Amino acid sequence: MTTTTDLARASERPAPPPDADPRMGRSAARLLRPHAWSFAAVVILQVVGALAGLAPLLAVVELGRTLLSPGPVDHGRVWTVMIAGAAGLFVRLLLTAASSGIGHVLDGRVQLSFRRLLAARLGLVPIGWFSRRRTGELAKVVGEDVSALHPVIAHTPGELVSAFVVPLVSLVYLFTVDWRLTLITLSPVVLAIALVPLMMTPTRLREQEEFDAAMGRIASSVVEFVQGIAVVKAFGGSQRAHRTFLSAADDFVGVFLRWVRGMSVVAAGMQLALSPPFVLLVVLIGGTALITAGSMAPADLLPFLLLGLGLTAPVAALGHGFDDLQAAGRAVGRIRDVLAVRPLPEPAHPVAPQGHRVELRDVRFGYDTDREVLRGIDLVLEPGTVTAVVGPSGSGKSTLVQLLPRFFDPTHGSVVLGGVDLREIDSRELYRLVSFVFQDVRLLRASVADNIALAVPRAGRDEVIRAARLAGIHDRILELPLGYETVIGEDARLSGGEAQRISIARALLADAPVLVLDEATSFADPQTEQAVRRALTTLEGDRTILVIAHRLETVADADIVVVLDDGSIVERGSPAELLARGGKFAEFWRSHRSATAGGTETRGGVPQGDEPR
Repeated sequence: MTTTTDLARASERPAPPPDADPRMGRSAARLLRPHAWSFAAVVILQVVGALAGLAPLLAVVELGRTLLSPGPVDHGRVWTVMIAGAAGLFVRLLLTAASSGIGHVLDGRVQLSFRRLLAARLGLVPIGWFSRRRTGELAKVVGEDVSALHPVIAHTPGELVSAFVVPLVSLVYLFTVDWRLTLITLSPVVLAIALVPLMMTPTRLREQEEFDAAMGRIASSVVEFVQGIAVVKAFGGSQRAHRTFLSAADDFVGVFLRWVRGMSVVAAGMQLALSPPFVLLVVLIGGTALITAGSMAPADLLPFLLLGLGLTAPVAALGHGFDDLQAAGRAVGRIRDVLAVRPLPEPAHPVAPQGHRVELRDVRFGYDTDREVLRGIDLVLEPGTVTAVVGPSGSGKSTLVQLLPRFFDPTHGSVVLGGVDLREIDSRELYRLVSFVFQDVRLLRASVADNIALAVPRAGRDEVIRAARLAGIHDRILELPLGYETVIGEDARLSGGEAQRISIARALLADAPVLVLDEATSFADPQTEQAVRRALTTLEGDRTILVIAHRLETVADADIVVVLDDGSIVERGSPAELLARGGKFAEFWRSHRSATAGGTETRGGVPQGDEPR
């Protein structure tokens, strides 16, 4: 859990690199441009190494032809051929090792560049964008998707070059030996290529899409079953959940069998055509026919037996690298999606706000262009007041409070702080003035003291302890193994309510003049919530506080209550005034009181009850 002040103060925001362009193709080109010479070195070393690797095979061929030729053996030629073959093998090992080493170093540099580019982009995108994304999805983009580029950078260029250069040179050499047997040797490759269109028919492509979709349904059903197993078992629904997984598995089996039946014959034909035994059989049959016809010397068959098998390498290499290329393509697409997120524009000439009076002027906002979440919001938050926002689920409460720290910009109207539109305030200044406490708690794997002082890294221990006391978490911290030096997630784990109090202590220490609380005490027990409310009251002063409220106690403490319904303000006023009107707020109050057991203490003219259970 973090606050917007935390995000601004935890570290200095790095300036975006010059290639931080939202268009992935342009970014990739700029990113790879400094490494062009390294890519060229990888390819050149691989080409030369691959050609040198032919030397041992050609040495065997020439040695055989020399030894099988009529007349006395030319010992000088034999030694020359053997030395040339050994030298070629040594050069191949040396150059391919160098190519592989440079390729892997290049891969590391490119991955680092991509991750820096993604980090810079994520540091500039609207904070609200994160709230609509799963953390795991972003972690996958920065981690797995960048790593998926490894084969394409470190292996594929060299391997594909080698796979094409070696057969091409071999083909030229074999043509000089016997062009007829060369064409016969190429016939398996031609056969395999002729079968490729049969794998790309609309029916086969549709079956592949159905296969991928079926795999996705299995993965989703497994995740849903595992994540919801506690609830499922508690309500006796394990059999239904199990049936959902079995149904997805049965569906996958059916799709898989259709896919296999459609692909098996073609795939088997291609594998047979490219297999070494089949190629060897074709060469032997063709060579035997030419030798028996007296049109080719028996020694000339030897180069085809050694080099002919390598002519199928390009097709085989494409087949083996197809999955890596597809995975890399999908990864680049997801990386492109993240890089395409437009950052909130920074003002060219920032204006400093005067005070911290907040105004929302005819604010409209929608996550999608075809549906507005907020409709014509006009609201004033005066310094020294607490404004509570209530309303049914989906009414736009969270969206409304997220506009204050500029998680999003309104699609119409303006949010004004101290007389200045938020879009005209430098983001660092804004995060210094506005602090936000999330309902969804996220703490760093760091000490408790560091988590509390995240917004104010230079805060002294006394200041940290004071904030923890105000948040009602000090005594619990002292019970941890190392007290304030306890590393969260390693030395100890905190409950949801305890984590929320750590986050509230962080916000209190930040001491921003505008404080936004999005159900910040939702996990807290009644005693803790009362302590937090007292702390906020103590620190209130001229602080401007906006809070999403579900509990009656929080509402009763507010100076102003705003009732939202379907994205519009339907009521506003003090709790007592709204109760007297008998409208939406009174209905909200009665529904919560009916679920509340306890007394009817009054506060500020409003009847009080225990918190809803």
